[in-house]
Amino acid sequence: MTSQAVERHSAVIEMPEELRADVRLLGELLGQVIAEQGGPDLLADVEKLRKAVIGARRREVPFDEVAAMVGGWDIDRAVQIARAFTCYFHLANLAEEHYRIRILRERDNDGGQRESLASAVEELGVERVAQLVEGLELHPVLTAHPTEARRRAVVTAIQRVSTQLTEYNTPGRGESERAESRRRLLEEIDLLWRTAQLRNTKLDPLDEVRTAMAAFDETLFRVVPQVYRSLDAALGEGSGTREPLARPFIRYGSWIGGDRDGNPNVTAKVTREAVLIQAEHVLTALETATGRIARTITAAAQFTPPSAALRGAIKAATDSQPDLVSELATRSPSEPHRQWLLFVAARIGATRRRDLDLAYRSPADLLADLRLAQESLRAAGAVRQAYGELQHLIWQVETFGFHLAELEVRQHSQVHATVLEEVRAGGELSERAEEVLATIRVIGWIQERFGVDACSRYVVSFTRNAGDIAAVYELAEFALGAKTPVLDVVPLFESGADLDHSADVLAGMLDLPQVQRRLKDNDRRVEVMLGYSDSAKELGPAAATMKLYEAQERLTAWAAANDIKLRLFHGRGGALGRGGGPANRAVLAQPPGSVAGRFKVTEQGEVIFARYGHQAIARRHMEQVANAVLLASSPVVGERTSAAADRFRALASEVATASERAYRALTEAPGFPEWFALVSPLEEIGSLRLGSRPARRGLGAPRSLDDLRAIPWVFAWAQTRVNLPGWYGLGSGLEAVTDLEQLRAAYREWPLFAALLDNAEMSLAKTDRSIAKRYLALGGRPDFAEQVLEEYDRTRRLVLAVTGHERLLQNRRVLSRAVQLRDPYVDALSHLQLRALTALRSEEKPSEEERERLSTLLLLSVNGVAAGLQNTG
Repeated sequence: MTSQAVERHSAVIEMPEELRADVRLLGELLGQVIAEQGGPDLLADVEKLRKAVIGARRREVPFDEVAAMVGGWDIDRAVQIARAFTCYFHLANLAEEHYRIRILRERDNDGGQRESLASAVEELGVERVAQLVEGLELHPVLTAHPTEARRRAVVTAIQRVSTQLTEYNTPGRGESERAESRRRLLEEIDLLWRTAQLRNTKLDPLDEVRTAMAAFDETLFRVVPQVYRSLDAALGEGSGTREPLARPFIRYGSWIGGDRDGNPNVTAKVTREAVLIQAEHVLTALETATGRIARTITAAAQFTPPSAALRGAIKAATDSQPDLVSELATRSPSEPHRQWLLFVAARIGATRRRDLDLAYRSPADLLADLRLAQESLRAAGAVRQAYGELQHLIWQVETFGFHLAELEVRQHSQVHATVLEEVRAGGELSERAEEVLATIRVIGWIQERFGVDACSRYVVSFTRNAGDIAAVYELAEFALGAKTPVLDVVPLFESGADLDHSADVLAGMLDLPQVQRRLKDNDRRVEVMLGYSDSAKELGPAAATMKLYEAQERLTAWAAANDIKLRLFHGRGGALGRGGGPANRAVLAQPPGSVAGRFKVTEQGEVIFARYGHQAIARRHMEQVANAVLLASSPVVGERTSAAADRFRALASEVATASERAYRALTEAPGFPEWFALVSPLEEIGSLRLGSRPARRGLGAPRSLDDLRAIPWVFAWAQTRVNLPGWYGLGSGLEAVTDLEQLRAAYREWPLFAALLDNAEMSLAKTDRSIAKRYLALGGRPDFAEQVLEEYDRTRRLVLAVTGHERLLQNRRVLSRAVQLRDPYVDALSHLQLRALTALRSEEKPSEEERERLSTLLLLSVNGVAAGLQNTG
C-alpha cells in the first residue's frame, strides 16, 4: 500500500463514530434518491467511479483506466454523475459541520475552549484585559467578492437538511420520532437533488445584499451579545446581575452595494437601496427582540415598582400617544415595565415604517429609553431582568444601530483622476463623472438619514500618492459644496511598490487641510487598508507575506512618530493564495504594536457562510479572533514576537527574495498567461455567474497577469488541483537558506514564519500531483508544466523538512482527515472536468450543441470541486 493510501486508511480509522454515522446516513439517503430519480444504473455508475478513484489513490487502478471510464459515458450521463458527487460533498460538509459543533459543545462542557475570551483573561489577567477592552475594536467587513460558488437556493436546501439532521440526532427521541425525522431528511435530500446547482441568471448587487442579510438574520444578531456575555462573565462574577464589565467591541462593515471598483453595476442608487435594505433588517430584528423581551417582563408594579423617571416617561407617552398607550395598558395592566418596552417596540416599528410622529430620531434615543427601563428594574431589585436579556438588546443596539453595518464605498484612484480632469475643465460631464458625484451625494443623504457611522469611509484602491486622497475631497466639495459629508478617505495599498511607499503617502496625507480637520474631530484616527490578494498575485505568497509585514512595521512606526491612532484594515481573501487562513493565527502573526487592540478584516464570499452560517461556529470564530487581538496587544506577546522578528528577519528576507525570483520567473515568462488560460477553466468560470461583477473582467485569455483579478486567478488554480498561488516559490526560497536548523527555529519561534509555512502546507495538502499533471499538459508547454511540478516537489520536501512532519498536516488531524477523505471524490469530479476541458480545448471544435453540454458538465464539476476542496477564490 502506498504512503497516500496508508494516510487515507489511517484517516478512515481515525474518523469519529458520530461523524461516520452521519456521513453514512446522508450517503445512503442520497444513494436512494439517485436510484429513484436516475435509476439503478446511474447509482451503479456513480459507485463504479467512486471505487475506481479510490483504487487509483491506492495505485490499484491505473489512472488511464479511470479516464477511459469517464470518457466512455455520454455527456448527459457524465453530467448526472457530476451532480451526484457535488451533492455528496454538500452533505459531507454538513456532516462535518455538525461534528464540529458537537466538539465545540463537548469542549465547553469539559472546562472551556482554548483561544476563547475566558482563556485570554486567564492568560493576561482581569486587570490587563479590562484595560485592553476599553480600546478593543473588532471590525469584520462583509464583501461581495464572488467566491461563493453555491446558489442561494442550494445553500437554503442544505440548511433544511441540517435542521432535519439535528432533529434526527436529538437524544432521547422515540423510534417513531426518529423514523419521521429520517423521512423528512430523505424529503429534503430529494429536494436538494432536484435543485439546479447552476445559476440561470446573473446576480445583481442588491441580490448580493439580500444574500448577506441571511447571515445577519440567522446568526450575527443573536451571536454578538453572546460574545459580549462571554467576556463579561470572564471579567468578573455575577454577570447578569450587575452592570456589565464588558463593553461592545464588534462593529460590522459592508462593501456589498458600495464597492464599485471594476463593477459598473454598483451605482449611487444601488448604494442607497443597500442601506435601506440593511435598515429594514436591523429594525425588524430590534422590534421583534424588544417585543419578545417586553412580553416576558410581566413584573407587577406591587413587586417591582417603576422608578419616578419611568413613571414620568409613561405619562409623557400617554400625553403624546394616548390611544397607543391606553391599548398597551389594557393589555398589560399594572405591569409598567412591560408597557414601556411594548411602547418602545412600537416606536421601533414606526422608525422602520418612517412614521415620523412616533419614530426614533436616532439609536441614541432608543438606547436612552432602554436604559430607563433597565435602571428602573435595577432600582426595584430586579437585577436579573435589568442585566439579562434587556442588556443583550442594549448591546445589539450599540453594535448595529439603525444601519446594521457601516456601508463603505470603494473606487479606483484612476477613476477619480479622470473625473477630476473633467470637473476642472468645466463643460458637460460624462456619465461616469456624474455617477461619481452622485455617489458622494448619496453618502451625504445616508449620513443625514442614519448618521455618520452609517457611511463615511471611502476606500481608494491602488492609492499611489497623497494626491489620490486629495482628489476624493475635491470631488466631494464640487458635488455638495459646503454640505460636504464627513469622509474618512482610506488609502488601499496593493502592489509591492505601493506597499513600499505607503508611509510616504500617509505623510503627504497629513498635509491635506481636510485630513487635518478630520484628525481634530476623530481623536487623530487614521485607517489604512492593505491588499493581500494583488500583492500575493504579483510577488508570490512568501515575498508578499514579508512585504506586507514590513509595510505594517513602517506604518506603525510612522503612526507612533506622528501621534496617530492607526487602524490597519486587512483585505484578506478566503483562499490561501489571497491572504486567507485561520484569522486568529493571522492576528498573532502581525508586527508588534500594529494591532493595538484594533483589528479590521474583510470577510469574503464563501467565508461569510463558513464562519457565520451557524451560531455555535460563528461564536467560536468571533471569540478566537477577539482572543488573538487581546493577546497580540499585550506587551508580553509583543516582546516575544519582536525578539523573534529581529532574530530571523535576515533569514526571512533571504527566503522572500529567492521565492519572488522563482515566482516571477514563471509568471512573467512569455506565453505564461495564455498557457494558464488553456490549462485551467479560467474563461469558463465567468459563466458561473458568481457575482454582480462583469464576467469578462479578469476572465478569458489574459495578455498579462495584470489583466487578471486575484479571485479568478486563485479559483482557477484550485480547480486544476495545483493550488499554485498558495505555495509557488516558497520551495526555492527555503532552498536558498542552507541552515535547516535556523529555518526550523524560525518556524518554532516566529508566528509569522509559522503561519506562512502552515498555510503553504495546507495548500500543498489540497494539491494533487497526478491530477495536476493532466491539467498542465493541456497547455502544450511542457517546459512550464515541468517548472511547476519541480517547484511543487521542492516545496513539499522542504516544508516537511522545516516543520519536522512526516506527512502534510500531520499536526492538524481534523483538517488532515477532511482533506484525505475528500480527495478521491474530488478526483472523480476532476476526471469529469478534465474530460470536458480537453474536449473544449481540442483542435477538433465541438458542435455548438455539444459545446453547450460540455460547458454544463464543466461548470457542474467546477461547482463540485469547489464544494469538495471548500475553496473557491
